[in-house]
Amino acid sequence: MVARGRAVVILEFEVRPSRSPMPDVERRSILAAPVFGQAFTDHMITLRWDDERGWHDGRLEEYQNISLPPTASVFHYGQEVFEGMKAYRQPDGSVALFRPERNAARFNASAQRLAMPELPVETFVQAVELLVRQERHWVPDGAGTSLYLRPFMIATQPTLGFTLPSRSYLFCVVASPASAYFSTRTGPPALTVWLSEEYARAAPGGTGAAKAGGNYAAAFLAQRQAVEQGCDQVVWLDAAEHTWVEEMGGMNLCFVQQPAGGGPATLMTPALTGTLLPGVTRDSLLQLAARLGLGCEEGRLSVSQWRKHCEEGLITEVFACGTAAVIAPVGHVRGAGGGWTIGDGSPGPVTLRLRDELLGIQYGRTTDELRWMRKVC
Repeated sequence: MVARGRAVVILEFEVRPSRSPMPDVERRSILAAPVFGQAFTDHMITLRWDDERGWHDGRLEEYQNISLPPTASVFHYGQEVFEGMKAYRQPDGSVALFRPERNAARFNASAQRLAMPELPVETFVQAVELLVRQERHWVPDGAGTSLYLRPFMIATQPTLGFTLPSRSYLFCVVASPASAYFSTRTGPPALTVWLSEEYARAAPGGTGAAKAGGNYAAAFLAQRQAVEQGCDQVVWLDAAEHTWVEEMGGMNLCFVQQPAGGGPATLMTPALTGTLLPGVTRDSLLQLAARLGLGCEEGRLSVSQWRKHCEEGLITEVFACGTAAVIAPVGHVRGAGGGWTIGDGSPGPVTLRLRDELLGIQYGRTTDELRWMRKVC
């Protein structure tokens, strides 16, 4: 569907089923123990845009390599954005998406920041639903598993001129059966994180709020440094002072704060200042926390405050959140100036309660009062 003003025009996708889908036995073997981002389904969505025709040539077709000229803009100037979302098997065997309109809106915000064409929300959701319906037998039903969906858009104009954005683009959606990141059969382990004081993820006015591939490429070196320090993930600080806590890897951070005088805990997360990604999971957890009686705050926290409040027992739990991992508890912090432990170093009760509440909605185990789930097939 392509929105023009208030009218909505249906965009037809040509369906070209694969003539050689993966044999059932091989597919079932993958679904029995899916590994994140390693195996991909039989089909993909493709849709093209240029400045003369707009969006056109929508297809569901066999998963295959993409052919591009060596001078395509994406290779030289990094015009690329993507999304991450999941389809979940429900108790009755149906399949549902979690808040796909939010992913569509964020995709467009990312595209706008990188001077790329926006894709109407209706078309984005239509494309994702078409692929999920086609690949419904690829949606696993094991605990913590899902069909991970990766919509992305790349610049395809063959040119080496960098003064103007590309005049043509390719939008794709691919799918991969997956289990949750940072998760085991007994639940999510508490991670150890490294404070990056040498590198920065994003600066004001940059692309930190966009889900752009270049942001992740620039993070690899700091993540390697974290691993060399015996840590699981890197925590990003602000670019100007390297003082204020921003994100963990590609995920939003949340802090469970206990008031000094007693009373309900508060869930605090760094405010969206333009350098942080506006996570769909982040937004969902803030809403769930409020419904569970927790205070909610979007503010800022310095490294010294984080350490001091943990030592005083005012910050008792910390976790990162995002589509891939859902919730990843943080138990230990390390940095050039030393380290500390959060609570007793294990996942805390508020963290686990929020995780259970969110997963309960996504997997259809609890009532979806907020109407976040969109049944597809």
